[in-house]
Amino acid sequence: MSKKLSNQEPKGTSDWLPEEFLIRKYIFDAWRRVCLRYGFEEYLTPLVENADIYRAKSGEDIGGKELVTFTDLGGRELSIRPEMTPSVTRMVTKIYAASPKPLKYFSIANFMRNEKPQRGRNREFWQLNCDIFGSDSLASDIEVLQLALDIMLEFDPPSDSFSLFINNRKLIDAVLDLSGASGLATEKKTAVVRTLDKWDKLDKAAIADRLAGAGLDKAAQLVIGKFMASRSLEELNESLPGINDNIGFKELAIVMSALDNLGYGELVAFNPAVIRGFDYYDGLVFEVFDKHPDNNRAMFGGGRYNGLAEIFGEKNFPAVGFAPGDETIRLFLESWKLTDKISATAPDKYYLPLLSSVLVAETNRLAKELRGQGKNVLTGSEEQKVGKALEFANKKNISQVVILGEDEVKKGIYKIKNMASGAEREFPL
Repeated sequence: MSKKLSNQEPKGTSDWLPEEFLIRKYIFDAWRRVCLRYGFEEYLTPLVENADIYRAKSGEDIGGKELVTFTDLGGRELSIRPEMTPSVTRMVTKIYAASPKPLKYFSIANFMRNEKPQRGRNREFWQLNCDIFGSDSLASDIEVLQLALDIMLEFDPPSDSFSLFINNRKLIDAVLDLSGASGLATEKKTAVVRTLDKWDKLDKAAIADRLAGAGLDKAAQLVIGKFMASRSLEELNESLPGINDNIGFKELAIVMSALDNLGYGELVAFNPAVIRGFDYYDGLVFEVFDKHPDNNRAMFGGGRYNGLAEIFGEKNFPAVGFAPGDETIRLFLESWKLTDKISATAPDKYYLPLLSSVLVAETNRLAKELRGQGKNVLTGSEEQKVGKALEFANKKNISQVVILGEDEVKKGIYKIKNMASGAEREFPL
């Protein structure tokens, strides 16, 4: 007897039955609506890429232990994409020189990371990626932030349910200069930045050990501690006088003022703990946080990355973008009881049962006519009594049942029964 195979999906992946798919489609449709509203164009890249493009700039986790790699028939080492930014940058390098700027692109695609599955993080996941290429203006940073906020607002969340926290890598570099870390070797400086990225996840002793291991003494650690403790730009300038002369500080002030003028001020705040672990960020960085007490976490983030094209042997070009994921957005909707709205957005479903085996042709003709009117019509394949048909419709949450029996055909009519109210309407065949 042959070995029986498991019918369970691989660890870290999920089957989406129709009820679950409806939720994901609701999320994807909202993403797509807002991006198209902003004039962004949709694209897609291959599922696999050369593994080295992720090792070059994606950071120690995603570009290392989390890569899912294999060797193809030509001996090339490929990786299932763990993120989109290197892939879309590779794609844009092929067309950048000949394209009108800026390029405003978005995609909705699936990814794979070989990481431990946990709440809000599966090995396979879907993301929206939005990017602007070819503009170094702060107007592009502001537009990307506004787009991220409008994507969240598209779900009609309650007030004070989320926040957008913002920082700037140029400001972080200035703080490292003040601490004396600017003189460190590149790998040591990178280690410091990655420690800051994990500031809220590590205890103080572990942070001190990591910073000391990177070459920072107690005085340097004190400077960094003052930066990380600041909760506003004003407080930061009081803690580290003169820091407001830094270009990163000035950019943050301009961006936050612009968003305030656009009516988003209460949703946006400076947060020094927003570092972003990807090595390619070099300007604005931000994260959107769910404020629900049962799901208090970063949902997604992004920022400016002007130096990524060089890994493909091309001249660098300006870029800024972000990427929300389906799992964290789904948890946000659940936590704030927003999934109840999803069924209301679905079109009415009609069930047209086969009430008599002699009415196959008439039933199919009516189904064709109703579908031609744009209705969502499910037909029965086996003969059913009216009672069984209504029972089936209830179990499938179908709101309308079309009744076409032999009596109706003789009268030249059909009926539509509303399953919620019980009311029936007659229509001519």
